Amino acid sequence: LSLEIQEKAVPKLQDNEVLIKTHAAPVNPSDIAFIQGAYNIVKPLPAVPGFEGSGVIVDTGKNARELIHKKVSAFVQTNRDGSWADYFIARKKDLTMLQDDMDMDQAACFTVNPFTAYALMEIALVRESKAIIQNAAGAQLAALLRIMAKENGIEVINIVRKAETATFLEQQGEQHVLNQADHTFEEKLTTLSRKLQATTAFDAVGGELAGQMFNAMAEDSELVVYGGLSNKPAAGIGLKDLIFKNKIISGFNLMDWKRELDISEFEKISKELQDKIISGVYKTEIQEAIELEQILLGLKTYLGNMSGGKILIKP
Repeated sequence: LSLEIQEKAVPKLQDNEVLIKTHAAPVNPSDIAFIQGAYNIVKPLPAVPGFEGSGVIVDTGKNARELIHKKVSAFVQTNRDGSWADYFIARKKDLTMLQDDMDMDQAACFTVNPFTAYALMEIALVRESKAIIQNAAGAQLAALLRIMAKENGIEVINIVRKAETATFLEQQGEQHVLNQADHTFEEKLTTLSRKLQATTAFDAVGGELAGQMFNAMAEDSELVVYGGLSNKPAAGIGLKDLIFKNKIISGFNLMDWKRELDISEFEKISKELQDKIISGVYKTEIQEAIELEQILLGLKTYLGNMSGGKILIKP
């Protein structure tokens, strides 16, 4: 409710910065956490939210002149204002260049979820996991992970917290869907995890559920924490499993992963992901597009139905 529309002057661009005319910017869980003051990024206020967006470069600093008029997807987490605006500034190194056929609505959601899903799936493949466990299974990132898992012959155990989300996934053909509200949830999770040999779990929630997922897996397993939707610390971790069963807990941060790639490797992954999106194999569901002035209604819609798809802000 503290959000309001303001007009601000466009600041002077630094040498390696570009000015992007916004096509669209999504509402992500990280944006919600930032607004609530619960994210690791803190900016001087007043600040424009929005860590991700797509658009066309309309101006540049002196070291980025070759990028003028290029279509891009961008990730912005500096002290500059974010992407929920008519224009936003991004650093040259935080841009993803787009193919001509790339849909600009899909491009608005490109720099976070597809790359995160790709990187997480790499972890499961390195571990040679026959199955993975994921919570927040109604989210768009979870949907991408399911597709990637099927491409690689990996089973997926999906954890949800609403009966309607479970029904939706089952109607889509998902065989392994568990509702954490079920009083036998932990027992079912452990039985299914051991049966399918799930040795990698992806946690976007934290809290008690993190411990339940960790404890359910067999020895030589890994719990990868990449989000904290519950705003609660991981709880209930079986210490004996850590000590005697070679089970580990790790954290995943997309920006750290990206920094470890050289430019050519990142561009190769970007092309692979864009090709899959252009061909329709991968897709981010978008439930609604709103204007800036509709932001409060849009946030209410998103918070009430995060599994229904992204809300796109389209100035």
